[in-house]
Amino acid sequence: MTMDSDASSSVDTTSHRRRIQSTSLAQEAYQVLQQMIVHGELAPGARIVEPALCEQLGISRTPLREALSLLASDGLITPRRNRNAIVSLIDAQELEHLFEVEAGIERLAVSLAAERMSNTEIKQLETLQEQLEKLLEKGDRDAYFTLNQRIHSLLVAGARNPVLEETHRRLLGRLERARYLALDRLGRWQESTDEHRAILEALKVRDGELAGRLLSEHVHHTGDAITAINRAPKGKTETKSPPQASDA
Repeated sequence: MTMDSDASSSVDTTSHRRRIQSTSLAQEAYQVLQQMIVHGELAPGARIVEPALCEQLGISRTPLREALSLLASDGLITPRRNRNAIVSLIDAQELEHLFEVEAGIERLAVSLAAERMSNTEIKQLETLQEQLEKLLEKGDRDAYFTLNQRIHSLLVAGARNPVLEETHRRLLGRLERARYLALDRLGRWQESTDEHRAILEALKVRDGELAGRLLSEHVHHTGDAITAINRAPKGKTETKSPPQASDA
């Protein structure tokens, strides 16, 4: 008895297509919600109302819940039994611990990058630094922040250590909201840009020890800025634009 080879090898791909589409929607929803949380559109403590978010994003509950699961793994939302999840509160002690780890990781990474990065890569960082300085002058906070994050990722990638890079990527995701918040402190934009320039100059002369120390200090200064914002009376330290060039 012969078997129809077409019949025996056929596979119902409908469920697979549904899963791929669902996963894609979940990832898109995750990215949108993550940015809403980072930028304060979904404030700490805000309730996650699934029907409202489904309507707002134009998706069903399945991809939304997958997106919420990813956000929970990033520490950006807090699930609650039999109640709506909430946007996670910013825990000062946890942030202190996270910034300690980030400072250590980035210090190690840039000290290795000073030995391992090509001249072309360092030149690319210099180009990005110039772009960062222009965004500072323009006061484009979102673009400045995005480029800042990219520079940190490139510095770590320069270490040529995939384990270090993956660890840093996960950590940066957990710190993204806090790092964005740090730009609320008066003068932090200019300080951060100047610190980036000093790190770049150390890299250009292949001084890994100096670059590592400067980057570690830079990360700690960001943490200090957040602490200052959290402790200050409302409205005392906030600014939506950087200092003018004439004040720098």
